[in-house]
Amino acid sequence: MKVKKYIAPTMPEAMSKIRKELGNDAVILNSKVIHTGGFLGLFKKRNIEIIAAIDPDLAQNNATNELKRDEGLPFSKSAFPETNQASDNQQLVLDEVRSLRKWVEKNNASQQISAFPQVYEEVYTLLVEQDVDESLAQELVSRVEQQFHDEDMTVDQVKQLIQVEIKTELEHIGCGGVTYDKQFIHLVGPTGVGKTTTIAKIAANCMLQDKKNVALITTDTYRIAAIEQLKTYSKILDVPIEIVYTLDDYKKAKEKFKNYDLVLVDTAGRNFRDPKYVKELGEVIDLKHDIDTYLVLSLTTKSSDLVSIYQQFNTIPLKRIIFTKTDETASYGSMLNITIPNNVGIAYITTGQDVPDDIFEVTGEKVGHLVVGATENA
Repeated sequence: MKVKKYIAPTMPEAMSKIRKELGNDAVILNSKVIHTGGFLGLFKKRNIEIIAAIDPDLAQNNATNELKRDEGLPFSKSAFPETNQASDNQQLVLDEVRSLRKWVEKNNASQQISAFPQVYEEVYTLLVEQDVDESLAQELVSRVEQQFHDEDMTVDQVKQLIQVEIKTELEHIGCGGVTYDKQFIHLVGPTGVGKTTTIAKIAANCMLQDKKNVALITTDTYRIAAIEQLKTYSKILDVPIEIVYTLDDYKKAKEKFKNYDLVLVDTAGRNFRDPKYVKELGEVIDLKHDIDTYLVLSLTTKSSDLVSIYQQFNTIPLKRIIFTKTDETASYGSMLNITIPNNVGIAYITTGQDVPDDIFEVTGEKVGHLVVGATENA
């Protein structure tokens, strides 16, 4: 078995060296981040150190087989007796080498090899378990590791620093609830995420905390239950409500409520995968003038589906995201997968069905604690 150590600035460069010297049947035994060079302990460069190995006999046998196959010769026991002299154990080793090689290539291609020191690797794993996208988790951990690689860090210290990174990112994007710079607020999103209940919570808080005059509009005429639910909330809160079926109805409702501080508009959920939905939505309500639109998403939805939903509704100018049903899951990382790559902030997070209590405005600090702090109890 031939074993050799390689050092390169990046994983792709290291893999290129390994393939060039050891061939495609080489296997990675170990990889880690190291820091070299520098002056008086400063300005060290980050490199990847990889220990790779190859069995020369197995590599030669494999190369012979490939050469004879390329020559068009029949690949059989009688034609290649030397190939079949390898023991069953040798064949198992060869299969394992190939399997490991494919794994390394797959992860390297998708930039999912983290190669962090143990403490940072542990936090990276926790983020991924929280449904943070692997590339985003690697980026967050890399920032902290590059700043503090010369210091002895504990897992808790790294987690606190990751929380700071999340807070900084989201504060730069901008988070928080209603600011009253727009009179009309539309809530859009797929069915079943809790838009109607969320509207009632926002309305109640705007009335009770900010002393605002609030009105309601619903365009969800596909579900009688949704209309009745919002009517019930309007009676409890003592706020007016209008049901609209067309864009003309919507314009009349806007005129009727022009003297109110805030008008909250509930929209039909329906199937977000239907491309006609967003178009039809625009035919009923004005999505571009004097309004803010909030996309409501449930954290119980698969992370990949959340991305698909966001892309579907991204044709609408979106102000911020509202995440619901945080009380029904222990994974919160998918919030970051939507907000950070798309540069869109979070307005509210809801934590249950109670109106008006189970809702709070979002700050970067709160999201960081949810994503990273939640791992403490995982």
